[in-house]
Amino acid sequence: MRSFLVLAGAVLFTAASASPTRAEAAPTRIDGGALTVTVGSKAFTESVILGELLTHLAADAGAQVEHKRELGGTRVLWNALLRGDLDVYPEYTGTISLEILAGQDLSTEEELRAGVGKHGLRMSAPLGFNNTYAIGMREQQAQELGIRTISDLTRHPELVFGFSNEFIDRGDGWPSLRDRYRLPQQDVRGLQHDLAYRGLESGAIQAMDVYSTDAKIKYYGLRVLEDDLAHFPVYNAVLLYRSDLEARQPGVVKSLLQLEGLIDDRAMTGLNARAELDRVAEAQVSADFLDERLQVETEVEQVTFVDRLVMRTKEHVTLVVISLLGAILVAVPLGVISARRPQLGQIILGATGVVQTIPALALLVFMIPVLGLGTPPAIAALFLYSLLPIVRNTYTGLHSIPIEIRESAEALGLRSSVRLFRVEMPMASRAILAGIKTSAVLTVGFATLAAFIGAGGYGQPIMTGIRLDDTSLILEGAVPAAVLALVVQGLFELSERVFVPKGLRLQAAR
Repeated sequence: MRSFLVLAGAVLFTAASASPTRAEAAPTRIDGGALTVTVGSKAFTESVILGELLTHLAADAGAQVEHKRELGGTRVLWNALLRGDLDVYPEYTGTISLEILAGQDLSTEEELRAGVGKHGLRMSAPLGFNNTYAIGMREQQAQELGIRTISDLTRHPELVFGFSNEFIDRGDGWPSLRDRYRLPQQDVRGLQHDLAYRGLESGAIQAMDVYSTDAKIKYYGLRVLEDDLAHFPVYNAVLLYRSDLEARQPGVVKSLLQLEGLIDDRAMTGLNARAELDRVAEAQVSADFLDERLQVETEVEQVTFVDRLVMRTKEHVTLVVISLLGAILVAVPLGVISARRPQLGQIILGATGVVQTIPALALLVFMIPVLGLGTPPAIAALFLYSLLPIVRNTYTGLHSIPIEIRESAEALGLRSSVRLFRVEMPMASRAILAGIKTSAVLTVGFATLAAFIGAGGYGQPIMTGIRLDDTSLILEGAVPAAVLALVVQGLFELSERVFVPKGLRLQAAR
């Protein structure tokens, strides 16, 4: 334990030294006035940059702005916009027509604008660039195999494809691409988009989905295959925003719409390159662009490593403590009921077990329609995940008390409540505490996924580090999470001295 903490400290020091001061590691909040505007962005660099542009422009118009960055896929942001959790976020026309409003046969800007208008939303004019999907391969391999177009892939069924998880399921993604070109490939893997570049470089995959304005295409030396059957539509970048934002503060909307026609393909690729290749914070990249193109001067808050660590620790601990306390208050009584009412207990154990089988990300997303984005849905999901170990250990601890002890307590004429709190709970305390400790350690790990829905914590630098291929940022989140898990486990070991009767501790020691 001591050796690990020393090693963790050394790793964190290295990460702090290697990682420049980055504004993107903290949620961007700019206080510009009384009006609150919430900006959203997806979990890829271009969307984050566009989100920062919107944040600066809204603040310049006098708004108080929060940027919920690196959220989940298209549906997460779209639904958040419909609910009012977001006021505006950048989107693409191809995504709107083929994913969001799929099946409505909408293609022109006027049709799309009318389509989103039915949902109480507005769509801006294009920002000036088309970031369409494409298929990329390593240049050398594509040349060796004679692959120039997507149709050429049909001659090589042995190739392994690695696509982003969203692309695999999208209406304009892999299923329709496969059917359009009649591609024979069977080994098609879903993975995080930025990790696919590493897969190409290592040879684990031979083709991936790319975005046409992605700076990594040139950096990794990829060949973008010609879409010879014109499968992919135009993906003009636009802004989607709530109509009530226009009603509440037209000045903010007017400021945001300054981006219309302002960013061409070359400019957007350059902005992506500054963030991904030159390691300049997205907030600074967007501020410099606005200063150059619109003479909008914005101040970017520089957040140090220590400031980020303290902030992320507060967020992470808040998620863990609140969800765990709630789970203890609910799960221990449920465990008692399960032990005393066997038939009902099987239902309780089964229900909590089913919750545990739901993938963590899925459970987080399920909470969004009820509780919105941010901390509340994350706490709710973590609370549900924490129930099973505590319920099961409480049930097991009470159920395993020797029958002789139970009979002795009854023979003494003790009331049921007295037997529970004076005899049974102390006897089961060691098992109950072990269940709580297990839940606590698991919750520390699961809480890193809360960044997926804008709840912050140690998962935020991990997500950003994966997206930017920045190991120091990944360590900035992974190492503190591991240290916190060990600290939590150590605290629970010490707590046995308080909550477990001395006789039971001595018996366990023997």
